[in-house]
Amino acid sequence: MEGELTLNYSVLDFGFSFLGLAFFLVDIALDIWAAVHFYQEGDFIYLGLLVTMLAGSSVLGQLFSWLWYRYEDWETRTSTEGSVSKRVLQVLHIFQLGVYIRYAGVLEVAVCSFSSRKERESENVAVYLSHDLSMLRLIEAFSESAPQLVLMLTVMLQTGDWQDPVTVLKAVGSASAIACSVTLYHRSLRSFLTDKAKQGPVSSLLYFICNLLLIFPRLAALALFAYAQPCYIFAHFLCCWAVLFFLAWCCGTDFMDSSAGEWLYRATVGLIWYFSWFNVSAGRSVYRGVFYHAWMLLDLLLLCGLAFWQTHKAPCITGGVLSPDTVAVMGGVVVAVYVSGLLVKVLYYQRFHPKLGDDTKKPLQLAAAGDCTDGGRGLGDYTEVDSMEPPPVEMLTGGGEEVGRVKRPVNRRMQHLAKNFYS
Repeated sequence: MEGELTLNYSVLDFGFSFLGLAFFLVDIALDIWAAVHFYQEGDFIYLGLLVTMLAGSSVLGQLFSWLWYRYEDWETRTSTEGSVSKRVLQVLHIFQLGVYIRYAGVLEVAVCSFSSRKERESENVAVYLSHDLSMLRLIEAFSESAPQLVLMLTVMLQTGDWQDPVTVLKAVGSASAIACSVTLYHRSLRSFLTDKAKQGPVSSLLYFICNLLLIFPRLAALALFAYAQPCYIFAHFLCCWAVLFFLAWCCGTDFMDSSAGEWLYRATVGLIWYFSWFNVSAGRSVYRGVFYHAWMLLDLLLLCGLAFWQTHKAPCITGGVLSPDTVAVMGGVVVAVYVSGLLVKVLYYQRFHPKLGDDTKKPLQLAAAGDCTDGGRGLGDYTEVDSMEPPPVEMLTGGGEEVGRVKRPVNRRMQHLAKNFYS
């Protein structure tokens, strides 16, 4: 049917899920290697910072996973999850192992959907679970990978390893992994669009490039400032995070199903905003995005300017590894790359980003919802309709969408974020 919402789990999606688990395990191995390296080098301050980042990120991810299970009354949708009792699943989250159950569940139903194409329900469940994983990967990217990369870049500047092309490529690769997590989140939101409004691979590629060009300069500027002003980088983070947390509260977010969970989400949004833009509320987001990037660009100029001033004023404090001229050149490159990322982002929004309620063409609207028992949000599916006609009604029962005889589980949390992203 034209304009129908289809939550298909493609071979590409299966590959991304498998690679996501692989990268998740590789990331753990690299974290252990970095911790051992700092210990062998006697850099116990860096070791303590690394362990704090890893522990904090793990606890944050497990908290979100635990809350989402709790909101669904610990209902399990796969045999892997169902193989453990509710109590055991809670204990696994306490021991920081709950997210692995989610990964295993996605891979299980994904394999079932491809081994037997008649297993349509498995395919729908795979899409449902992969949505939560995309959000968890996004949280991990900005609570662990981004701060860890800032730490590594700071060490590179202090030791002079930034002149090694291989080391620079590793840093760019780490930033690419973060941008890839954002792109996977973007792909997850796309599944809520109707078939005719689907965004193609070029859209995802352009979205990846713009995020790489925006995130890496931000991390580099923070590392440059941490190199020159190591005692003030934490004050900078706390002050910025407090302001961003307040702004997230002002936006009136409505993502979690409990008051405590919502405050945790807002605090996490403040953390993500410290590194990258993340739309959290419906309505015209262009003004909020312009304000955010203008403020971020001003902050980049401030960070690079203070780094240059410190190295010019007291090079002995910074160790004299970088000359003021080198810092000035680095700062100029950082700002130029960020501006180029903004230009690519404008291109994406102009050419590839469908918007809800665009009156210049057939608008994308939220279909009206019938009886809904999934958290009470009542968010319908994205359906292409004529602006002069009322949107069709899709009956949602038991947190899922009934199309014919197939009941599709709808991930209300990600559907809510998709509504915000495409508004």
